[in-house]
Amino acid sequence: MKIDPHKHKEKYQNWKKKGVVEGVSKFNSDILIEYLTDMENGLNVTRRGVIGYARLNNLRQRMRFIARHLEELYGKGRIIDVIEKEIVAFFKAMRDGKILTREGKNYTSIPDYVNVFKAFWHWYQRVENEKGNLVKDITRYIDTSPVKESEFVYFTIEDVKKIAERAKYEYRVLMWFLFDSGIRAPTELMNVKVSDLALLEGSDIYQLNIRDEISKTFGRKIKLMLCSHLLRDYIQDKGLGDEDYLFPIVPRVVSQYLKRLVVRTLGDKKTKGGQFLREISMYDFRHSSACYWLLRYKSESGLKYRFGWKKEAMVHYYTKLLGMRDTIAEDDLMIDSEAKTKLEKELGQERKNKSLLEEELQSQREEMTAIKEQLERNKAGNLFILKLLKSLQKRKKIQDVIEVIKEEDLVEELEMIG
Repeated sequence: MKIDPHKHKEKYQNWKKKGVVEGVSKFNSDILIEYLTDMENGLNVTRRGVIGYARLNNLRQRMRFIARHLEELYGKGRIIDVIEKEIVAFFKAMRDGKILTREGKNYTSIPDYVNVFKAFWHWYQRVENEKGNLVKDITRYIDTSPVKESEFVYFTIEDVKKIAERAKYEYRVLMWFLFDSGIRAPTELMNVKVSDLALLEGSDIYQLNIRDEISKTFGRKIKLMLCSHLLRDYIQDKGLGDEDYLFPIVPRVVSQYLKRLVVRTLGDKKTKGGQFLREISMYDFRHSSACYWLLRYKSESGLKYRFGWKKEAMVHYYTKLLGMRDTIAEDDLMIDSEAKTKLEKELGQERKNKSLLEEELQSQREEMTAIKEQLERNKAGNLFILKLLKSLQKRKKIQDVIEVIKEEDLVEELEMIG
């Protein structure tokens, strides 16, 4: 059974029992329930497959927000009656700060709201299409550009060392595990069992198996290069068995402890990621881990695999954060020492072949010089020299042969003995 730390399934099922979307018109409530039911059952969806409860709750909450505001701003008791000009203006009002959060702040995740509405509208188009009705796509001109880069608490491996030194034993192991693995916390983290760890053959390094069923994106197996020795002792000290969860934590308690510990150890300052240290969460270990491993992986594909990313956008984001430049060195082009040795041998043989060719060409030049001197002494011609020239010409040794033949006017005589 997969642990659901945010209780998404429970929240969604409790809402379904009510059978109503509160705060909107009956028509909007009914059509949103129909939409969410189809999403839950995989009907009329763009992407095939099961939609998780976290996604369903996200769609429910944000579509309720959009429907409520469209009713207030444009009197759209039927959300399907909204026109292109109105929906574009609505999201622009969010960007301009005319529509604020309950705390009176600007929305920063506007593209997420746009994508939720797009998903709903495209579902509506497909449903109507099955009835033979053509519905215009009114989402084409909605601005989907990010308002600003996401902010997070950023810290280095040196910061982790300082924090871990002052942490309780269980938290010390947890922090190193989070930073090393870059695992999503708490969702993936809380579902890791001891059986998901395996020592690599002939090594004391653990390989962590993040199973498909617990991952937000895809399963993956990664090496724990920084915390394996701590984990081995931790498992022994706790007497954990294969089916025991590695970190049976309470996320809220862990977050509170981390906030106090980090501020007490490093002070409260605004980090390179844009947030103050007092805002730290377990997920910030994933962000900081990405910055750490980005500098150490030689390919984007390897980094994407480790962190379970499907798109390159995250790699580019962290690259920009670190202000990275092209730092590739000659040695980085070598796949391994064996390949490097092979390449060096090939280059050495190439140099040797080049040297032999230069020696041969020099010998031919000296030979031609001697022939020219002989011809100058006996311009009437010499059968031996002519045969030698013919032989050199057939072997195509050097261009100088042709020049000598023309200079000494021996073309006709060469043709005679040819």
